[in-house]
Amino acid sequence: MERILVSACLLGSRVRFDGGAKTSDDELLASWRAEGRLVPFCPEVEGGLSVPRPPAEIEGGVGGAAVLAGAARILTPGGDDVTNAFLSGAQQALAVALSFGVRMAILKEGSPSCGSLRIHDGTFRGRVTPGQGVTAALLELNGIRVFGEDRLPEAALHLADLLRETAGRER
Repeated sequence: MERILVSACLLGSRVRFDGGAKTSDDELLASWRAEGRLVPFCPEVEGGLSVPRPPAEIEGGVGGAAVLAGAARILTPGGDDVTNAFLSGAQQALAVALSFGVRMAILKEGSPSCGSLRIHDGTFRGRVTPGQGVTAALLELNGIRVFGEDRLPEAALHLADLLRETAGRER
């Protein structure tokens, strides 16, 4: 079965920085959950951050690839450096994805871990900028396609392609 790594907060787990969830009621996600395709994961919690915790943003809004390269940090509004927790969580997400043979992920858009197209700009003023979170960037660098929860129809098309590819190899 083609498995999908998914941000745990989208499935109702209260793991976000504010202690909440961002539960998705999307029918596609619900059907994949019913099929047993979803592998829930929260890189921030698995990286050692508490719930609740201060918000965190990538300094300068430069994106997860810069963090992975050691060129940027992830900071809280008080200036605490939480980069190592985010890097650890990203590595653990990749390890879990690889253990399940995951080739795609549905992650929470805007997160410094999970954002696939946009993240906050590092000013803690609610502004977003184009970019990826650390986990999203690491997954993509390792060939795992990442979609935000607002791009589920596109993700469904990608899943259909993966299933056709697998079926073609099994013939």
